[in-house]
Amino acid sequence: MNANDRSITAFTMAGHGLVHVYELSIPILMTVWLAEFSVTAAVLGGVVTVGYGLFGVGALPGGLLADVFGSKRLIIGCLFGMGASFFALALAPGLVGIALALAGWGIAASVYHPAGLALISNGVDPDRRGAAFGYHGMAGNVGIAFGPLAAAVLLLVVDWRVVAAALGAISIVAGVIGLSADFDETAGIDAGSDAGAGADTGADADTRTDATAAEADGGSTDTNTNPDTGTKPEADTDTNPDTDIRSLRDFLAGSRRVFTAGFALVFLVVLCNGLVYRGMVTFLPELLREFLLAAVGDVRLGLFAPDSPLAEEFDVSRYVYVGLLTIGIAGQYTSGRLLDRIEPERGLAIVLFLLAAIAVAFVPLAAAGVGPLLAISAVLGFVLFGIQPFSQATVAAYSPPESRGLSFGFTYLGTFGIGALGATIVGVVLTYATADAAVFLVLAAVALVGCAIATLLRRGDLRP
Repeated sequence: MNANDRSITAFTMAGHGLVHVYELSIPILMTVWLAEFSVTAAVLGGVVTVGYGLFGVGALPGGLLADVFGSKRLIIGCLFGMGASFFALALAPGLVGIALALAGWGIAASVYHPAGLALISNGVDPDRRGAAFGYHGMAGNVGIAFGPLAAAVLLLVVDWRVVAAALGAISIVAGVIGLSADFDETAGIDAGSDAGAGADTGADADTRTDATAAEADGGSTDTNTNPDTGTKPEADTDTNPDTDIRSLRDFLAGSRRVFTAGFALVFLVVLCNGLVYRGMVTFLPELLREFLLAAVGDVRLGLFAPDSPLAEEFDVSRYVYVGLLTIGIAGQYTSGRLLDRIEPERGLAIVLFLLAAIAVAFVPLAAAGVGPLLAISAVLGFVLFGIQPFSQATVAAYSPPESRGLSFGFTYLGTFGIGALGATIVGVVLTYATADAAVFLVLAAVALVGCAIATLLRRGDLRP
C-alpha cells in the first residue's frame, strides 16, 4: 500500500471498530439498567430499539450524504456524534434520557458504513482495495468482540456512567486525530478504477464488515481483476445512477431498478436475519446470567469477599457473552471459505435452518449444566455471525452492479433498522411469557421463515 492507501485504511479501521464497540457495549450496560431503574425487559427493549432502529434507518440517507459532502466529513461527524451521545448517556437521569442518548448514537453511527465503504472504494488503489477491505473487516470484528469485554471489565471497578463517559472520550479523541488525517478520497478513481467498479467494490465491501468478507465476494465480483477496469472512467462515472441521485425522482427510479422480484425476496430474508440477530444479542447477557445462576449459583461470592465491590459488579455471564462474540469471528471466516464451494442462497438457507435448530435446543441444553451451556453458546456464536458472509454475497448476487450502493443501503435498513424490532419482540416475550424457552421458540420461528424464503429464492431462478 502507498501512503494514501494506508491513511484511508487506518482511518476507516478506527471508525469501523468504534461503531461496533458501542453497538455491542449497549447490551452489557443493559444488565445494569434492568436492576438500577427497576424496569421490565419489554420497556428496556423498546428503549434500546430507538437507537438500534436509527442505526439502520439512517444508512440510506447516510449513503446519499456521503456523495454530497464527502466521506471524511461524514465519518468525522460520526465519531464526534457517537462520543457526544455516550457523554449524554453518562448524564442521563432516567430511561427517557437513555433513550434520547441512544437515539443520538444511532443517528451518528448510521452514516459510517456507507461513508466508510465509499471511501475505501474510491480512495484506495484498485490493486490494494481487497487488502484494505480485509483490514477494515478485521477492525469491525475486534470492536464486536472486545468492546463488550472492555465494558464488562470497567464495570468491575467503576459505575456504569463512568464507563459510558470513558467510551465517549475514546470516540472524541479519535475524531480529533481524524481531523489531521491526510488522504485523497478519489485517488482510486484517478488511478484508473471507474466509478461503476468503485460502486461494485464498495457494495461488496459491506461483506468486509465481517471478518471473512475478503473471501465472501471473492468468487463473484472481483472488479480489481477486470481487464476492462479503467478503460472508460469518464463514461462509467457519468452513467452511474448511484452517484446521479440528486432528487426524490432519481431516488425512486433507482429504487425501482433495485427492487426486482429476486431482490425483494432477499430483502425479506435479511430482515428475518436482522430480527433474529438483534433479538439474540440484545438480551443474551441477561439470559446467560439466569442460566449460570441456576447452574452454579452466584459465582461472584466464590471469587471475591461477599462485601467487596468486585463481588457486586463481577458477572460471569458478561464474559461468556464476549466469548460467544469472539467465536463468531471463526464462523464468519468459515462461511467466507465455504462461499467458494456453494452458492450463497443455499448457504443462507442452511445457516438459517441451523439457527432455528440451535434456538430450539438452547434452553434444554442450557439447563443441563455449565458444560452444555457453554457448548451451545459457542455454537450459537459461530452460526449467528457465520450467516453474514452468505447474506451479503446473496445481496450482491441479486442487485445490479450499477446500483450496489443503493442495494446495500436498503439492506442495512432491513437488517439494522427494521431488524431492531427484534429487541422489542424479545423484551415483550420475556416480560409476559412464563418461560425463557418462549423467546428462543419465537426467534426459531422467524429463522425458519427466512429459511423458507431463501429456499424459494434458490429454486426460483430470479437472479438478474
